[in-house]
Amino acid sequence: MEGLDYRWLQALDAVVSQRGFERAAELLCITQSAVSQRIKQLEKHMAQPLLVREQPPRPTPAGQKLLGLYRRVRLLEQELLPDIRPGEQSQPLQMSIASNADSLATWLLPALSPLLKRRRIEINLMLEDESRTLDRLRSGEVVGAISMEATPMPGCVADYLGRMDYLCVASPEFQTTYFTDGVNRDSLLAAPAVAFDQYDDMHEVFIQQHFNLPRGSVLTHRVRSSEAFVKLALQGVAYCLIPKVQIEEDLSSGALVNLTPGIMLTRRIYWHHWALESGVFSEVTAQLLDHARNKLPQ
Repeated sequence: MEGLDYRWLQALDAVVSQRGFERAAELLCITQSAVSQRIKQLEKHMAQPLLVREQPPRPTPAGQKLLGLYRRVRLLEQELLPDIRPGEQSQPLQMSIASNADSLATWLLPALSPLLKRRRIEINLMLEDESRTLDRLRSGEVVGAISMEATPMPGCVADYLGRMDYLCVASPEFQTTYFTDGVNRDSLLAAPAVAFDQYDDMHEVFIQQHFNLPRGSVLTHRVRSSEAFVKLALQGVAYCLIPKVQIEEDLSSGALVNLTPGIMLTRRIYWHHWALESGVFSEVTAQLLDHARNKLPQ
């Protein structure tokens, strides 16, 4: 079988990223008919459909794999070509990483900062619940993802980063209002809690495991921000599961109290990335592993 024509893959990527054939044609400076023809040629070449033609269009599982290949090749080109043609003004190396909110709020940015200062990189951090970051890597949208999943996808490596230890905390005023008799089933049913989004089951797992409360039984606010968790706890609005590393000063000052001493929830996190890395991509992996293993409990 002859090799892939990357103009076909370029058209597929444009339709998916631009969410339609018209905008893809504008981006590629060709007609809509030409975009459609390129994708049809690719589907004929692969002998299967690669695009679900709905609004917006989305790739099939096979289409996702091809997009992942195309985007990795483009990233390698971005890194390689300036070394081959050093006289030309190089564009910033665009790099997308999928992260959970807690890593972003604690250790991730300090880990990346030295590399961003010495390298011409344009970083794009995609925020997802840690159970869903691998979807971004699987689709080829990112070069790496932080996840709780220990098993790597085919062609990838999962490097262990460390533990995130979550404490159940609240303000002293909140503790006085809701937990004067301690944390138990009745007090937990009365007190409002916080979750990240509809996919975040960390809090429900915690109270089910330790207090035998069924899922969906407690009042739960949903906010897609780790910093907002801390603010809600400090303002006495709710009690929250927050990474210990994020609130050590608040615990020391007494602004927050640990409601369940001796009980915490631990999540192990991993850095998932493609196995074949070179140059700046391998630097990113080395930087993340070194920083996380020095700052996170192992």
